[in-house]
Amino acid sequence: MWKQFLGKLPRKSQKTDQDASRNPNLGNNSSSPGSGRANATSPAAKRASAAVFPACAIAGIEPLLAFKDVPTSEKMNLFISKLSLCCVVFDFTDPAKNTQEKDLKRATLLELLDFVSQNPPKFSEPAVLASCKMCSIVYDFLLKFVTSTSLEAKVAKKYINHSFILKIIDLFDSEDPRERDCLKAILHRIYGKFMVHRPFIRKSLSNVFYRFVFEMEKHNGIAELLEIFGSVITGFALPLKEEHKIFLSRALIPLHKPKSLGVYFQQLSYCVSQFIEKEPKLASSVIRGLLKYWPITNSQKEVMFLGEVEEILEVINMVEFQKIMVPLFWRLGRCINSYHFQVAERALFLWNNDQVINLIAHNRQVILPIVFPALEANAQNHWNQAVLNLTLNVRKMLAEMDDTLFLACISNYKEEQERKNSEVEKRKEIWERLENAASLQPITENTAVLVTH
Repeated sequence: MWKQFLGKLPRKSQKTDQDASRNPNLGNNSSSPGSGRANATSPAAKRASAAVFPACAIAGIEPLLAFKDVPTSEKMNLFISKLSLCCVVFDFTDPAKNTQEKDLKRATLLELLDFVSQNPPKFSEPAVLASCKMCSIVYDFLLKFVTSTSLEAKVAKKYINHSFILKIIDLFDSEDPRERDCLKAILHRIYGKFMVHRPFIRKSLSNVFYRFVFEMEKHNGIAELLEIFGSVITGFALPLKEEHKIFLSRALIPLHKPKSLGVYFQQLSYCVSQFIEKEPKLASSVIRGLLKYWPITNSQKEVMFLGEVEEILEVINMVEFQKIMVPLFWRLGRCINSYHFQVAERALFLWNNDQVINLIAHNRQVILPIVFPALEANAQNHWNQAVLNLTLNVRKMLAEMDDTLFLACISNYKEEQERKNSEVEKRKEIWERLENAASLQPITENTAVLVTH
């Protein structure tokens, strides 16, 4: 059935010829834009509109009426009707073909230009809803078409080709979330039905992510595209192809960089976790990527990063953890000392996770000396009482974990503080000697003068 339907689809050139054959008596005399506007409401023009512009392209009101001839409440409908009329495309390679219709369209466009210039239209919710309902019908038809059991993929792939798929992907930048949801269902079904297009779809999605991260940092459909890819990842065969690992490292990990991470963070985190679930060895490379793009001045993003790190630590194996534990806990120590209390709290909450505690306990000889200075600094100086209480609890937990190592860390910390204080005193003495030596020098015309306060 669909094969017969696809075979009957007309081409644009055929449609134009049919329009010409239906209207052999239409005038061939070209007219200026002014004359076209003057004759816009003439009977001949109305006949041309009815013949060339199909009724389905007119939004419920006669598009040839002038704006001044309709009440204010109908001007928006007339505006939409004229826009629909102007969506019809003509063949301009033949100047003698459809001349009257072209003049009619030109005059209508000028009317629209004048109307928008004088009265910028405010699109109300009903008008937007009407447009959405029309788009929804089109998308529903396409979805039914793609999912139909009688559709042969070998036949349909001639029409649902790379060009068509690219146009679908471009539409994901729509500002309407309802449209993006429809597109998400369609593209997912296309990916499932047309296996021959799967590599191209993955490559096209990668290109969208590359442009978003490295060029524009603005795209409305990143969350939906990631949602599609999340379900795609679950179907990857093991072992993972190199192509998929490259996508993780070059597309998904850099997606942590943009400021708008919060919009699509949940979908991105799910995709990353699916990769790690498929191949646990990727956990260490993912954490290295997170450390590479770790936010320094954006506290909200830092809290999200800490949450994702905890999810990875819950499934990471000991071998992969040992590869990244030194840079990871150095960064966690910085987070513990953060003046933003939410960041410090979120970092300290990691010690409430049994799996994280197990990893720390098995590697306490390396981890405890890294995080102890941050805990001690918090216990002495942090301004937030909740962070201070959490710090003391973690400190107590580490002391119970290995009392001997904890005491050694205290001793090393005191020695380090004494060394730093000694360096500060030495530096201060050196500056005092320089100031005294400078004050004893005679002041001449070209001598710099040390001003003390």
